[in-house]
Amino acid sequence: MKEDTLTETKQTATIEYCPKCGWLLRSAYMAQELLTTFSTDLGGVLLKPSATSGTFSISLGEEVIFNRKDEGRFPEIKELKQLVRDRVNPGKSLGHSDR
Repeated sequence: MKEDTLTETKQTATIEYCPKCGWLLRSAYMAQELLTTFSTDLGGVLLKPSATSGTFSISLGEEVIFNRKDEGRFPEIKELKQLVRDRVNPGKSLGHSDR
């Protein structure tokens, strides 16, 4: 029960993607990377199929931290980890991803 209470206070990352564009695999890979790197910092990662074509965005709670349409590209894993780290655990070292 105590574990559930801790999880509830942590932010959930949401990866919203266009299933018609075939971006589920990319989304699942990014979710795996976030869960591996931030296993104790995130409450979870939600994969959310979008009804809007071309959607690929990543949010922490209500804050959109990356939007493919705004950036004109997908995020690099290194960049995504830095964006998440800066919000959920700024003191965390990402090792080679910090260089």
